Amino acid sequence: MLDHRTVSLADQIFEQLENDILSGKFERGEILTETKLSESMGVSRTPVREALRRLEQEHLIEDTAKGSIVLGITREDLQDIYALRQNIEGIAAYRAAQRITDEQLKELRDLLDLQEFYAAKKDADHMKGMDNVFHELLYRYSGSNIIYNTLTPLHKKVQKYRKSSVENEDRAALSLKEHREILAALEAHDAELAQKMVTDHVINAYNNIMKEEEMK
Repeated sequence: MLDHRTVSLADQIFEQLENDILSGKFERGEILTETKLSESMGVSRTPVREALRRLEQEHLIEDTAKGSIVLGITREDLQDIYALRQNIEGIAAYRAAQRITDEQLKELRDLLDLQEFYAAKKDADHMKGMDNVFHELLYRYSGSNIIYNTLTPLHKKVQKYRKSSVENEDRAALSLKEHREILAALEAHDAELAQKMVTDHVINAYNNIMKEEEMK
């Protein structure tokens, strides 16, 4: 049974199913039905139906006669997501470098120390978590709600592939190095360099994902 929070039950179910799809727990082509989901979650079919409707609006599932088929994130989706991130995340870094405070810089430094700690332990889940926070803080420090609200869901949509990247020791080490370079540019308040470092980071992440996908 799901927990009771201020958000509605349908919201909780949507969040859980969205995470299960984006993390790869539910694979592309898998069929989801109201009956099975309501039974497994211990809830009625009504909030499940609402959650599935929202997932269909997000183009993560598609309604069929047999149930809702999982679409997930396709290779074409990945290409579009990273093209958007490459451009908008660069703008976020540019603006962040112009306005970032000493307190915010310390927060990023502490975060990267934690990421390095978990990398040494080869803890992929916590490394992915630190990566999430690093990028979300970067978006927030841009000072633009539009940028933050655009980039945060895009970053979330590729969580399955990002976890695969941090499980690759070479890529995990390089990603941490790139984060350090981004931080150095922010510390110097060098907006153009910060933009370049973030753009290169996103391109490298995408190229690594494509390389891993081709090896499967």
